[in-house]
Amino acid sequence: MQINWLIRSQAMFTMAAGMIYPYYLLFLKNLGNSFSKYGLAFAVFTLSSALVSQWLGSRLDRSAKRLLVFGSLGMMVAMTVFPLVSSYVEVLIVQVVMGACSAMQKMSERLLLADNTVSGQRGGAIGAFQFWTSIASGLAVVAGGFLIDWLTINTLFYTSALLYGVSALIVWRTQLNTQSGSSGGS
Repeated sequence: MQINWLIRSQAMFTMAAGMIYPYYLLFLKNLGNSFSKYGLAFAVFTLSSALVSQWLGSRLDRSAKRLLVFGSLGMMVAMTVFPLVSSYVEVLIVQVVMGACSAMQKMSERLLLADNTVSGQRGGAIGAFQFWTSIASGLAVVAGGFLIDWLTINTLFYTSALLYGVSALIVWRTQLNTQSGSSGGS
């Protein structure tokens, strides 16, 4: 089965995340927060992701593409809002949203990778998926550094938001093509 759309979408998602993650600590420090507050913010992200994962589990099989789109769009909104954050409480609220979106993305990505490959023949597809998402992540870290040096950290958040939007668009278009292809045959 063909998974190029999933590789492209998740490479964009991974690039957006990779662009922000290494520089996120700098952003929090610029707000005057400590490393312990950074740890708490990351824990809130992780715990909200875990809780949402439990809730999503029973819904995933029938809604994976939709959840993948919502996860990307939610991250796009979070990245757009982050430069406007002015208090630590606001950071924590955005972290909860980001954790929920991360759960949608990770769980949907895994299910779709399994659903769009054939048992016993998944290795090559998984290898290609891992290769391209890892390349995207590595390039994103370098690009993020250049963006911060030349422009501002806010530009990094907005660029990341754009990449999350592209990820959602790729999945949405694939979903539309799948729906129109299945309705055309009926």
